[in-house]
Order: sequence, then C-alpha cells, then structure tokens
Amino acid sequence: MASISSISQFPCKILQKCSSNSKLITRNAFYPVKGTRVCALSIEKPMKMKRNFTVQAVGEDEWGPDEEPAAPGVAVVKEEPPKEPTEIEVLKKQLVDSFYGTNRGLSASSETRAEIGELITQLEAKNPTPAPTEALTLLNGKWILAYTSFVGLFPLLSRGGSLPLVKLEEISQTIDSENFTVQNSVLFSGPLATTSISTNAKFEVRSPKRVQIKFEEGIIGTPQLTDSIIFPDNVEFLGQNIDLSPFKGLITSVQDTASSVAKTISNRPPLKFSIPERNAESWLLTTYLDDELRISRGDGGSIFVLIKEGSPLLTP
Repeated sequence: MASISSISQFPCKILQKCSSNSKLITRNAFYPVKGTRVCALSIEKPMKMKRNFTVQAVGEDEWGPDEEPAAPGVAVVKEEPPKEPTEIEVLKKQLVDSFYGTNRGLSASSETRAEIGELITQLEAKNPTPAPTEALTLLNGKWILAYTSFVGLFPLLSRGGSLPLVKLEEISQTIDSENFTVQNSVLFSGPLATTSISTNAKFEVRSPKRVQIKFEEGIIGTPQLTDSIIFPDNVEFLGQNIDLSPFKGLITSVQDTASSVAKTISNRPPLKFSIPERNAESWLLTTYLDDELRISRGDGGSIFVLIKEGSPLLTP
C-alpha cells in the first residue's frame, strides 16, 4: 500500500486536468509533507452519482503494526469545554459568599441568617460523608471558623472589634485523629505583637456523627513581639506634612527597647489555666464533611461552619 507521504506528493496541477464537471478543493490547513498541499477532489459522474475522494494525513497507528509506516500526521488539539461545577460545589460557593461582611456571624442580619441556614440544610442533605467519625482522615487537620450561630462566641467576637488596636485574626480548631485530641485556638494581633488563647481537649467517638469532647486545660500563648518598629519619614496630619527625621534617634532607641523586650518575653513558657468543671465537657455533631468544608452542630443547636486550612474557599 502506498504510504500517505507518497500520496501527498501528487502535485495539485495534475488534479486540475479533470473534466469540467469536476470540482477541485485545495485545503491549506494541513501539510503532511513540508512544501506540499493536500487536495480534495470531488468528481461528478454522468448518472448523478457523486463520489468524494479526500486525501488525509493520518497517524502511524492507523495503518496497523504490519503496514508500511505513514508519515506523522498533524496533531489536532481539541480544547476541552470547561467542567461544569457540581450542585454541591455551587452550594458551597453560595454558602461561603453569604458569609461576606458577617464577621463570622456576629454582624449577620436575620435575613442573612435565614439564607445561610437554608444553604446549610441543603448541603447537609447532600453530605458525601454520612459517617464522619469513620472517616477520621478527613476530620484530621486545621479548620478555620468561617461562621457560627453560637452566642457564646459573640462576646469574644465583639470584644476583638472593640478593643483599640487589637484585631481578632483567626478562630481555628485543630484535630489530631491519631491521638484523639482537639485544640481550639483564637489568634489576636496588635501593632507590636500577636498572641493566642487555646484550649486542649480529648474526644471520644459516640456515634457515626457524634463525638464527646472533654476539655483538659487552657493556654495563653507567649506574645510574639516584633523586634523592630518601622516609622515613616513623614506623616500627614490635618493637612500638614510633618517631617519625622529629627526623631530618628528616639525611634532607634524605641526599636532597641522593643527588641530587648521581645527576646525576654519570648523565652517565657505559655501560661496554662484550668477549665471550670461545668464547662469541661461538650459534644459535637458533624452533619457535613468533605476535604475542605465541615458543618457541625453543638450544644443548644449551635452551628459551626469551618473551612480546611489551604482550601480555595478561604480566598476572598
């Protein structure tokens, strides 16, 4: 059998010597052999019978292993259509978007709470992990609190926003599924330091969805101070530009003092405190779980929505 490379070497001018009823189509989109063109010839027969002959470049595999190898064909890359998001992915995106401006639930209006509650109910109905306590590898890791209806956290959330120069950076829960431990942590930041308040607890599996949590101790982390303070060369105050260069010596002295304090405090161990007996135990029911989103319900029907650290859902 003649190879495709030999067929493609027929000059187009030979095909042009056909009858007047013939139609010549020259396609320049493909070039099986450099310097040649692939021609398609359509010949109409007298009895209104039409036969189409098309020379095409094909890959080597189309000739089979025992046939004469063909010249390499032209690779045609088909662009894959964008993957349609699943219903769960759409619901998760809508849920996370509804948290915007709610300060983890503290500032949510009644209408927003109702919308969030409806989305949570829809996701719980489509839970891909019906027995979360039997999928501890999914529970394992650090989870960032994105929303809660737990009123016990509201004083903490509002306090973080009302204290001058203090910001509540993050509320998280870290689960170690191998040692059955849970650490709840709140991270605060100020102009010169960051610190955290944590509670350590053990958990026991009580059902396919429920765990019992027993708190053991609380920890106030060692403040992490910055060892340098960066001041601008000038500031604008009431429309006037104030030059700070004369205060460079004082600024250097403050920086040295801050560095000394930071080294002294950072060497001190964290402060531990006991948990009152009445608050030492709690339970948590996980009603939705996948590799990036977790929905849990606690005492009194409180809802907690947490996102796995590193998930794109945390990106605004």
